[in-house]
Amino acid sequence: MNKFLFAAAVFTAPFAATLAHANDEALFGEARKVATTLPPKLLVALQEEIARTGAEGAISVCKDMAPKMAGEVSQQTGWKIKRVSLKARNDARAIPDAWEQAALEDFDKRAATGESPAKLEKGEKIGNEYRFVKALPVQGLCLSCHGPDDKLKPAVKSSLSQHYPNDKATGYSEGQIRGVISVRKAL
Repeated sequence: MNKFLFAAAVFTAPFAATLAHANDEALFGEARKVATTLPPKLLVALQEEIARTGAEGAISVCKDMAPKMAGEVSQQTGWKIKRVSLKARNDARAIPDAWEQAALEDFDKRAATGESPAKLEKGEKIGNEYRFVKALPVQGLCLSCHGPDDKLKPAVKSSLSQHYPNDKATGYSEGQIRGVISVRKAL
């Protein structure tokens, strides 16, 4: 009987591992799809508001509209979604947890060695949930509010200091990693 159980375990173990791997790949793909839905919507809203009111007026898009958009995506998909950064603008929403911080630090190292920030992503099961992060590279549009401090317009600086007195999210150049989109789902 023991030989039979051992043989059955040896025979079925590769199939169980294959099924687990397929499930991880499915979760990775689902998480990536969720994570990539918010940035294009946010970019369109920013472009429209910048055209209407200038960069200083568009700060409200990231401050107010982006969390609402993330909430809508969460409701539609069942995944929690947020933006976090090592240089947070909003202390209440954008501070990474330990797992996100480690991913951000790893992404910065990998980008420094030449990997494309746009391709940096990580997903894994941790305990009873699946976690995924995708890097958010700074685009030209972002520099109006996230660029070098000496290049920001006075109206932008004033609005940022009013809305974000502890702002650390300036000094970036195009292509640098601004932060990540972080998604998670209970399993």
